Amino acid sequence: MKLRYFITLILVVLFATFFVSADKIFLNIGTGGTAGTYYPLGGAIAEILNSKLTNVNATAVSTGGSVANINMLKENSIQMAFVQNDVAYYAYNGIEFFQDKKFTGMKALCSLYPETVQIVTLANKGIKTIYDLKGKRVAVGAAGSGVEVNARQILAAAGLTYKDIAVQYLSFADAANGLRDGTLDVAFLTAGLPTAAVRDIASQKDIMLIKIPDNIVKDLISKYPFYIKTVIPKDTYPKVTEDIQSLAVLAMLVVRDDMTDDLAFSIVKAIFENLQRLEVAHQMGKFIKKENALFGISIPMHPGAEKYFKGK
Repeated sequence: MKLRYFITLILVVLFATFFVSADKIFLNIGTGGTAGTYYPLGGAIAEILNSKLTNVNATAVSTGGSVANINMLKENSIQMAFVQNDVAYYAYNGIEFFQDKKFTGMKALCSLYPETVQIVTLANKGIKTIYDLKGKRVAVGAAGSGVEVNARQILAAAGLTYKDIAVQYLSFADAANGLRDGTLDVAFLTAGLPTAAVRDIASQKDIMLIKIPDNIVKDLISKYPFYIKTVIPKDTYPKVTEDIQSLAVLAMLVVRDDMTDDLAFSIVKAIFENLQRLEVAHQMGKFIKKENALFGISIPMHPGAEKYFKGK
């Protein structure tokens, strides 16, 4: 009798464990390089979801950035991602480098914060303007990243192509190492301010941020409505003594469109009710606000997220 009871108890525990596991939702969040802004914020979001949503097991995954994240969403190797609003638009509409890889199987959860284009060099390089990049060793971001798109468009507006530079596809961290080691002259980075990789090199070397001139700013904003004019404040990095005119895009959170309305609603609710955790993770967290969450959305919203923000 005791044996039968013991076996029954074991079976009950096993079945209970199976059903709990079966109900668990595993959510991989595509971010960017570990030295950027996406990764720490993605880690904080994963922590929020794991603590507030009992049926979710979320993990932040380091990736090549926006373009790579969209491809990974398509493959379902990630289910949620940080993506620049311009890159999301290209993918959804099948233009730019998504001409043969159009992807409409994603929806927006929210807009997060501005991402500033930063063109970084060392003060002793003698590189003063965007036009001085000709013939230089230039990091344009990781292959398959939103940074690479920005770099290519800005160079084109200056009358330059990749044939005019010694192009290198590097992550933020590798670009910082290249500047420090002297194997690189200039690096493009698009991220929230301050960016860890830039702060790292600025703590060891005297850096210079290259301004984007008015004519290029106007040209790019007229061609690409996702760009906004912005300024990198002089106190952002050590020894940068003047404000630097630049451009910015907007970071968004996107998900696969097969995510349920209830889950999408719960995710944005958990995030926007725990914004203090994002502020601790990175300074850009202070720019993430509910009142700005629908600004700059470049693809259709997920109905579940829309319900949260609009109270539908």
